[in-house]
Amino acid sequence: MDLAYLRAHPHHLPTFLTHQRIRETPVAGGSICAASRLTFDSGESVFVKSLDSAPPGFFIAEASGLRWLRAAGAVPVPEVLAELPGMLALEWVEPAEPGPEAAERLGRDLAALHRAGAPAFGADWPGYIGSLPLANEPSPGPWPAWFAANRLAPYLRRSVDNGALGCADAAKIDRIIENIDGYAGAAAAEPPARIHGDLWPGNLLWSRSRVWLVDPAAHGGHRETDLALLSLFGGAPYLERILAAYDEAWPLAAGWRERVPLHQLYLLLVHTALFGAAYRGSVLAAADAIG
Repeated sequence: MDLAYLRAHPHHLPTFLTHQRIRETPVAGGSICAASRLTFDSGESVFVKSLDSAPPGFFIAEASGLRWLRAAGAVPVPEVLAELPGMLALEWVEPAEPGPEAAERLGRDLAALHRAGAPAFGADWPGYIGSLPLANEPSPGPWPAWFAANRLAPYLRRSVDNGALGCADAAKIDRIIENIDGYAGAAAAEPPARIHGDLWPGNLLWSRSRVWLVDPAAHGGHRETDLALLSLFGGAPYLERILAAYDEAWPLAAGWRERVPLHQLYLLLVHTALFGAAYRGSVLAAADAIG
């Protein structure tokens, strides 16, 4: 098997993994999936992630998002080589240390990606964020109401149901949801952008000259969401260079830094829904910063 054969016969990959000598090296793949580098006799490599008993459409959603982001021709996104119910094979990207020039190019690339736009908020395929469903039913907006209903409320309810958040916590976030128009400010009127949707720093793949986007929850959303998520969990390397280059390429609306906690609240609620009360403090800190 080589890349040409895999592109022509993607569904043969599990058989070849069982019956052929393919060097398999475990690599980091996140907390949901197992991941490995496959190296063929030709010397070519691919990245494969897998999940036993994956939810229906799980890898279809990721593959659809990768292709949609890649189609913009703005930011590097790995090619989808094989999309199977329990497995996804992608182009291998050789990692490298983060650098300032790649960071600045990422800022410009993200601006171009977001400018590519989307026909509506949401997407044409059912989504996932981690292993949780992501409501993607296309909507004309406006953005604040759509964001509250589809990106905040579902994960708040799950976080209450699993005991990660209490009734008082939920009441605080419900007030934000009810008054979201007042927090959206100058961002409210922007049209849907083509966004990655889960752009915390772990989903940046740094190569020698550019930064690639991986593991998306892609959809039409607000461009500030991607930028806000970059500063979570320690922040992306050279974050201020990324943001400055972005703002130079496509200036952000007034007050965007004050809205960062609002956009971050979405992914933090996903974390309490998935992983429990360990992320409660982060959720409440974001809620307090919103007001």
